[in-house]
Amino acid sequence: MSRIIQIAQHADDLDRASAFYEQLLGHPASAKYDPPGLLFFTLDGTRLLLEQSAPSAVIYLGVEDVRTKVEELRSLGIPIENEPHVIFSHEDDTLGPAGTDEWMAFIRDSEANLVGLVSHSPSAE
Repeated sequence: MSRIIQIAQHADDLDRASAFYEQLLGHPASAKYDPPGLLFFTLDGTRLLLEQSAPSAVIYLGVEDVRTKVEELRSLGIPIENEPHVIFSHEDDTLGPAGTDEWMAFIRDSEANLVGLVSHSPSAE
């Protein structure tokens, strides 16, 4: 079975990106190599690589509660692109825990990349 080892994301300014992602993820970078301009965070065994030559990607991060996280980020002045909303109700375990609503919101990181925030909560029926 294969698994994702690393995801690359564009970052013009490694120091600025480091400060942003440390705040968002709640822990410091795992490694920085400058030169050549590489910054790594480790997320549950997967490396997030921030580098200038990487293309922009949409990364979806699991958080405890999207609504709470968005309010926390808003208070820090982080741009909210799309307010928290239910994107899907899981009737079975195909793509998420059965009996839950999948909440999603989108923010912009310090490098203008779109970042999705995702959480699950019991379905409201």
